[in-house]
Amino acid sequence: MTGASGREATGASPLDGVRPVIGLAVGRGTGPELADVFERVLSALAPGRPDSAGGTSGAGVDVVRSPRLYHSYVSLRRDHDVAAVQRLTAEDADHYEAWCRDLAGRGTTAVFRTAINAQSLYLVRRRLRAVKVDLLTAGGRSLLLVRDQAQGFYTGENTHTAGEVTRTLAFSREVTGAVVEHALERARRTWPDGRIGRIVMAYKFHLLDGAFDAWVAELSERFGVRIEVFQPDTVNRNLLAHGLPDRTLLIAGNEWADIMHVVLLDRYGSDRQENRCSENVCLDPALRGLVEYQTVHGSADDLAGRDLVNPVATIRAAALVAEHHAGRPGSVAAVEAALAALDERGVRTPDLGGRHSTSDVVDALVDALGAPGPDSAPRDAALVGGP
Repeated sequence: MTGASGREATGASPLDGVRPVIGLAVGRGTGPELADVFERVLSALAPGRPDSAGGTSGAGVDVVRSPRLYHSYVSLRRDHDVAAVQRLTAEDADHYEAWCRDLAGRGTTAVFRTAINAQSLYLVRRRLRAVKVDLLTAGGRSLLLVRDQAQGFYTGENTHTAGEVTRTLAFSREVTGAVVEHALERARRTWPDGRIGRIVMAYKFHLLDGAFDAWVAELSERFGVRIEVFQPDTVNRNLLAHGLPDRTLLIAGNEWADIMHVVLLDRYGSDRQENRCSENVCLDPALRGLVEYQTVHGSADDLAGRDLVNPVATIRAAALVAEHHAGRPGSVAAVEAALAALDERGVRTPDLGGRHSTSDVVDALVDALGAPGPDSAPRDAALVGGP
């Protein structure tokens, strides 16, 4: 697998003179537009350094795109019957899994992926044992959410008979242990002094004949920590009545965490879901912790080709990749400062109450970062539909 420079994919830091390689997987809908946003912002944050000959050398990033354009749910359902949807879903999942494994095997540490069909995605997440990690902070409190995407209803497979779909899913002691171990590791990284206020697991454990809570008891003893496992409705009641203490580590089943993410953002995040990116970590040892960044919003097929999709989550993902995988410390802070400046000027896409296009927001963002736009001249973003 090679990038634009012809180098093999690698996760090396630019400090060692090798350009890091980042994977880029693109789905239909607004995926191609957001992929371009990602590449432009990443290149602004991690450009090559000027050399004595007037060119660039040293730092910089190679972006390797997957050769397949993956389906969104809308594109799958358009003129496709059930059998075709099953086939294309499986093809997308198989291709994306193999591509991620190939990148990881060559040393790549990060992938940015635009939205793709959830059914394909969760097949891959089960196979790669993925967890989604999101640190939410507000009002002096912090909540580390680790969402178990490797098991449960979302990761099941379907069998079709006449007028009926049977979905088969699994939970395992091994996967549960891997999820909890990673969650504890992330908590210790997040709060280096070692103080964790509370460890809560939210799962429908009463459906599993006592096996799941027995596994959690074993894990609590193995890791020497108190882990409380609750039904999701109990966690909801406690959240509404009392909130959760500062430094809560919340390990959650996929189904509940997906639905409750907006509520948790309202309590702890102070930002819109459409503006957020998230981090998925592959726990399969063969992938060496490959990190996949994604926008939280979906494929927004109704906006495809209109230059109106909100780019903020993609911009933030590019900043995380630059800081953590391309040797560019300070990228996240720089992007947040630039986004705040744009917000003060009212430079926003229509979904946020603004009148600017995707391209206008990105042009203004790159200018605010001090990198030249396509015409090499700073400028104010134009309004959609004219001034």
